[in-house]
Amino acid sequence: MLFYAIPRQDTKPIARRLMEHFGSLGSVFCAPPEELASVDGVGEHAATLIAMMLPIMRRACLAASRKDLSLADTERLGRYFCALLFGEQKEMLYEVCMDAKGKLLRCYPVSEGRVDSVGLDVRSIVENALRCHASTAALGHNHPSGIALPSQDDNEATLMAYNALRTIGVELTDHIIVADRDFVSLRDNGLLPPK
Repeated sequence: MLFYAIPRQDTKPIARRLMEHFGSLGSVFCAPPEELASVDGVGEHAATLIAMMLPIMRRACLAASRKDLSLADTERLGRYFCALLFGEQKEMLYEVCMDAKGKLLRCYPVSEGRVDSVGLDVRSIVENALRCHASTAALGHNHPSGIALPSQDDNEATLMAYNALRTIGVELTDHIIVADRDFVSLRDNGLLPPK
C-alpha cells in the first residue's frame, strides 16, 4: 500500500518503522495522520492513505453486516455495533432504530466523548426514535480501554434511556458495549427486562 503513495522506492523499511513505532498493524491504521507523518519516510500522501484505510474497512464491515438487516437478537446486534465502532479511539454512542421485527430503520450517532467517557442525550434518543417511527431501539457504545464491562454510569444511562423511550411506546431492546472485537449486552447482564 505504501508503494502507491511513495512510488519508485523500497517501502519495506518504512513499513517496518511504522510497525515498530505503533506496535501493530491495527495501531498503524488507528493512528492520526500527523502521528503517521512523524515516522521517518512517511510523507503527507502516505499518512493520508493509511488514515483513510480504517474508515474504509469500517464501511466494508458495516456493509457485510447489513446483509441481514434484522437486528432482533443479541448476536446480530453485537456484531453490528462491533463493525460500526471498529477502531474508534474515542467513546462513541450510537442508536439503532428498528421496526417491531428488529429490522434496521436507521442508525444515528448520538454523542462523541473522550477516551474514557461519553455523554447520553436522552432527548436526542427519543427524537431519533420518533423521527423514523421506530417500534424498538438499541444503544451501542465502545470502551476504547479494551474492557467491555459496563460502568455504573453506563447502567444508569441505559435505564434513563429505557424509561424515556417507554413513555413514547418504544422498547429499548438492548445496550451493547464494545471493546476490541468483543461485546457485552446489558440485557443479557440482567439490567433490562427479558424480551
